[in-house]
Amino acid sequence: MVWSGVLVYAENYGRGISKASFELLGKAREIVTKIGGEVSAVIASDPSNIEKYAKDLITYGADKVVTYRIDVDALSNPMIHRCVVIDAINYLKPKLVMFPATPWGRGLAPRIAAHIGAGITADCLDIYVDDNGDIIQVRPAFTGNIIAHIKTLTSPVMATIRPGVFPMPKPNHDRKGEVVERELGYENECLDLSKRVRVVGISREKKVKLSEAEVILSIGRAVKSKEDIKLFEELAKELNAQLACSRPLVDIGWMDRDRQVGFSGNIVRPKLYIAMGISGAPQHIAGMKDSKYVISVNIDPSAPIAKYSDLFVVGDIYDVAKKLLDKLKEIRCGEKQ
Repeated sequence: MVWSGVLVYAENYGRGISKASFELLGKAREIVTKIGGEVSAVIASDPSNIEKYAKDLITYGADKVVTYRIDVDALSNPMIHRCVVIDAINYLKPKLVMFPATPWGRGLAPRIAAHIGAGITADCLDIYVDDNGDIIQVRPAFTGNIIAHIKTLTSPVMATIRPGVFPMPKPNHDRKGEVVERELGYENECLDLSKRVRVVGISREKKVKLSEAEVILSIGRAVKSKEDIKLFEELAKELNAQLACSRPLVDIGWMDRDRQVGFSGNIVRPKLYIAMGISGAPQHIAGMKDSKYVISVNIDPSAPIAKYSDLFVVGDIYDVAKKLLDKLKEIRCGEKQ
């Protein structure tokens, strides 16, 4: 059997295609220049949106979009998506299948891998093609202390990719692509499995999405107590920013892991990244180095993060935070008058 090209799962469970799905299309285009074949995307959608979604996927890099018309009430059932992707894999025979490593994607991808008997690498930071033409998956291991380069021996190669690790591809509204409509059919054996999962309700995800934030205020080990985090929460609110942290604050239990930036946390690309009291360990730098503009505040002028900063302020983070907070409040009050 010949496996060719890359298949991207376009995540849509009733709320539109996720940003992370479009990010994967850009990487897929890079990979097919090395392995050959097409960039394909697979999507399940309600009939009213399916044509628009297919066009969007082509605009962002897909050569072919395989679509499945699914009733809107069934879109939130992961077993339906399992059937859809398995059918698309059998139809396209892709060499690589990529999923966003979102909560939805992390739950879906292993089900598919188990069904088709393929290996899967989860939570990847990168994927590349080596000199032998093999697809190599890069992911953190041992709580982020090492980076593993993994070669999967089964076909297709399957991987979930952290949101934010790849930039959004630039849209090309002149791109042309092929749209293939497929149906599962109720005789499909895996469709029956959808009856085993019953969706009892849908609620908005409360988890912080640092990978989508435009402004991030990140704090590190220079914070002296858990109580002091309130100061930086207030500053983040004034800046209309998401509050994040380096790994030490997660390790001691002061902040949740979904706010951690770095190899073992989130990979971010905000327009503005403000680092306060973060020295700049390699694991952290890897998570924010692609930020468009970086401002760092550290009492140590030789802190490693200085060379990754567009503006580096030598000073106490408490003094700087309080002065900045006062100034922002002053500006806001002036605007109201």
